[in-house]
Amino acid sequence: EKEIWNRERLSLQKSLKQANAELSKLRAELRSEAFLRELGSDTENAVLRRIYGKYLRAESFRKALIYQKKYLLLLLGGFQECEEATLALIARMGGQPSFTDLEIITHHSKGFTRFRSAVRVSIAISR
Repeated sequence: EKEIWNRERLSLQKSLKQANAELSKLRAELRSEAFLRELGSDTENAVLRRIYGKYLRAESFRKALIYQKKYLLLLLGGFQECEEATLALIARMGGQPSFTDLEIITHHSKGFTRFRSAVRVSIAISR
């Protein structure tokens, strides 16, 4: 009797799941039909609004990529300058390099270097 009851229970559960799935599908169809009826002649406007929304998202994404590219180029430029200075120091080394050697190689004033460092820090914090 337990086996028969378990089989019957499983078959009823399966039919309940199927009925729920069909019910949700029908509700979704009703919602979409009601939405289309509500729009009526405004369907062209809705399509245009949707396309314009997609355009705005794509444009925003493009601008974000441009900003990221500029940021990465700025970082790479800084690393390249640092690497060039280091290689020049290694090439000149006969003894201990002094601070004046660094000033000669970088060709930037101390204020410019500080400003660039501050900009990089503020960009890194904002990202």
